[in-house]
Amino acid sequence: MADIDDDPTPESLQPLAPAVFHILVALAGGERHGYSILREVEGQTGGLRLGPGTLYGSIKRMLEQGLIEEVRAPRDAESEDERRRYYRLSRFGRRVAEAEAERLSDVVKKARAHGLLPQRG
Repeated sequence: MADIDDDPTPESLQPLAPAVFHILVALAGGERHGYSILREVEGQTGGLRLGPGTLYGSIKRMLEQGLIEEVRAPRDAESEDERRRYYRLSRFGRRVAEAEAERLSDVVKKARAHGLLPQRG
């Protein structure tokens, strides 16, 4: 029987690799397949392009960590391609993404305090 302390907490996974965080953010908007995740990450970051190896390697690890889950294709899927895999955030994955977003927010506050960003008025 596993000790309860063996279960990871969101904070125990911090800091997240940028690719992992961007994938979690992309999936926060709903279920997506791999290529759709790539496009969403590129759009939300202003051009960051994840390579297929980075994307699918990250997805594999995220599945193993319980951050995301593979799901059936939605009925309104844009393609009938049976090879396409769809993913969604798990509850734990949402908690991890929220914790990382909070951590990054704190970093931005510190950058602002040190004059790296303008103070908000």
